Amino acid sequence: MAHHDEPPARGRGDTARGAGTTSSDDAATSPVPGAVITVSDRCASGDAEDISGPLAVELLAGFAVQCQSARVVPDGIDPVQDAIARAISEGARVVLTTGGTGISPRDLTPEATEPLLVARLDGVADAIRRRGEEHVVTALLSRGLVGITGHGMDSAVVVNAPGSTGGVRDAIAVLGPLVAHLIDQLDGGDHPSR
Repeated sequence: MAHHDEPPARGRGDTARGAGTTSSDDAATSPVPGAVITVSDRCASGDAEDISGPLAVELLAGFAVQCQSARVVPDGIDPVQDAIARAISEGARVVLTTGGTGISPRDLTPEATEPLLVARLDGVADAIRRRGEEHVVTALLSRGLVGITGHGMDSAVVVNAPGSTGGVRDAIAVLGPLVAHLIDQLDGGDHPSR
């Protein structure tokens, strides 16, 4: 799916269209272990360079999500599902996939992700699409899911981002400010008072 790669807009507390520094409360949170999985037949075969995965690692770091380099897997249910499950078993609390969310026959990232989720966060997925639509209407074709794999210290938030750099920026701009609260809730935290 084609997406935008224009320079990021900057706003209050933002870098890279919302991915970067956050409020002082969020900045004080402990680092969260994360994983980035690039889903691409072309990158997995060496026919293309993974650009979106390293960008995701960089942008997530701005929200205190620490990832190793992006893992690259081919499109398909089994490789994607195995990579997500492996990342969670290795301790990732935030798993972001990039790629495979469109409507081509090999775009199966949502199908690989859904069986791992105990609850979907459709509002977050919709917000990612709406943010992308501000730049390119084809962002609405993304079928990416966002959800949680359970509750407790061994659970994770999984986000399917589009494969483009613009799609990654959109996903992290929406996800980033929510990470600390999501992890707190998974670990049994209470809602903050207003």
